[in-house]
Amino acid sequence: MKLVHLFLTLASICSLVASDYQGDALNSLKTSLRVGPDQLTDWNPNQVNPCTWTSVNCVGSIVVSLTLSSVRCSGTLSPKIGVLRNLTTLVLQGNNITGEIPKEIGNLSSLTTLDLENNRLSGTIPDSLGNLTKLQFLVLSQNDLTGSIPQSLSNLQNLISLQLAYNDLSGPVPERLFTINKYNFTGTKLTCGLNSPHPCASRTSDAGGSKKSKIGVVIGTIAGVVGFLICVGVLFLLLKGRHRGYRPEVFVDVAGEDDRRIAFGQLKRFSWRELQLATDNFSEKNVLGQGGFGKVYKGVLADNTKIAVKRLTDYESPGGEAAFLREVEMISVAVHRNLLRLIGFCTTPSERLLVYPFMQNLSVAYRLREIKPGDPVLDWPTRERVALGTARGLEYLHEHCNPKIIHRDVKAANVLLDEDFEAVVGDFGLAKLVDVRKTNVTTQVRGTMGHIAPEYLSTGKSSERTDVFGYGIMLLELVTGQRAIDFSRLEEEDDVLLLDHVKKLEREKRLDAIVDRNLDRNYDGVEVEMMIQVALLCTQPSPEDRPTMSEVVRMLEGEGLAERWEEWQQVEVTRRQEYERLQRRFDWGEDSIYNQEAIELSGGR
Repeated sequence: MKLVHLFLTLASICSLVASDYQGDALNSLKTSLRVGPDQLTDWNPNQVNPCTWTSVNCVGSIVVSLTLSSVRCSGTLSPKIGVLRNLTTLVLQGNNITGEIPKEIGNLSSLTTLDLENNRLSGTIPDSLGNLTKLQFLVLSQNDLTGSIPQSLSNLQNLISLQLAYNDLSGPVPERLFTINKYNFTGTKLTCGLNSPHPCASRTSDAGGSKKSKIGVVIGTIAGVVGFLICVGVLFLLLKGRHRGYRPEVFVDVAGEDDRRIAFGQLKRFSWRELQLATDNFSEKNVLGQGGFGKVYKGVLADNTKIAVKRLTDYESPGGEAAFLREVEMISVAVHRNLLRLIGFCTTPSERLLVYPFMQNLSVAYRLREIKPGDPVLDWPTRERVALGTARGLEYLHEHCNPKIIHRDVKAANVLLDEDFEAVVGDFGLAKLVDVRKTNVTTQVRGTMGHIAPEYLSTGKSSERTDVFGYGIMLLELVTGQRAIDFSRLEEEDDVLLLDHVKKLEREKRLDAIVDRNLDRNYDGVEVEMMIQVALLCTQPSPEDRPTMSEVVRMLEGEGLAERWEEWQQVEVTRRQEYERLQRRFDWGEDSIYNQEAIELSGGR
């Protein structure tokens, strides 16, 4: 035990040392930048761990991301920033920073994004930036940089975006840099453009391209979209002809194609003012709900289209806006009739907003537990449709998206209902959108207590099976109408968790005590029992034992449930017997210790 305490003490000392040098470097940067008195007020030089500071993101106790966009600083960059060797993202764009770029930035060997755009930096581009072998995004546009581009930048094999526009740079551009996917040298004296075989901006660049190339891109895009829609239509007709007796999954949101405000596969960028007016200045009276990702507001656009605006409260991610847009793009390509379609987005230096269609029947949780007098209760056939539609939406996220998307917060409150009471899964992809790490181990467990799988809660590691667990709890919400955690049950029993409560009643064969009383016995007992069985299979303690969402869909359609349920019952009986045996041994052990102590005490006399 002493060795354990010694190890923990040494570990904590090491952690403090690691945090000290990081905090010193960040505070040195704050001082050199001359940040205003109302900015970064929680950057406390006496605080050991900087991971709780504004704009600083960490993995464990290691600083990996620093984003100080438009914080009105006017000083210089401290060379001490070079000690943060685990930093992957450094974003300081939109300020008034002067002086040179420190050569010590070349020591940030883990850096993937460096964004110093729109400042007043002078001097030359340090040759040491060629040491950043992992760098993908280098943005130095709109500064006062002089000299030539260092030849060392040609060594950056992972570079996919190089933005050097509107500087006083001159001289030749290394040939290798013209092969980068996205580059922009416009507004400089570099050798490109009219007197060079290479243009000053790549075709994928947002600025500097010729009007002719932009028109070509637009025409090409329209032609591609039309061709794609024709192919989809022909393929759909062929499949429909071959499978008349089969109800195929629909992976294209046809309603989205008819939306005149956006093109298929393309999002609309809303202005802040547009959404401010639509939501009556984000009035509290328009709040539809609030969760871990922010508030959702009801809004009406100028053309009377009803929308739901999610105002994210935790939007920081590596690469700032660039990373945000990449993740939004990923979410936007997940198109399925049981997934909430993303209409557009809005970004400002301090805000990230997502715009969705308004779901007039709100959420399943609302219809189960918060309906107003006179509102219709969800009948049993509708609940069955919700269960199947939600399963199909999650199946699409897990098995048809590349990369696959893990929801991480599946619950009745995140399943919305359209005008026909069809299930529409919302908030998918948002956990990844605001997650600051690139692995499946998050710095913060995302989800709602009672819905979180045990392995995710204990390790922070999520997978498709954590979604399956949350889905199983949602099925129990559909059947019972109750919350996943209800402390009022303590008055009658010990089972605060809905899962334990249902397991107990299922063993006792008390079906009537499980089913939502609002159904008033208008349900099929066999169908209810089947849904409970699927829910219990989905919520098994071991993630390996849970079915995949495609298997869940088949079981809800009546295929393979009986065999799987029989296997589960055998395992469950064995597990309970082992638990009861250990419990008896524990109880016996307590009695034995108690008796033994009594004997020893009496013997001392």
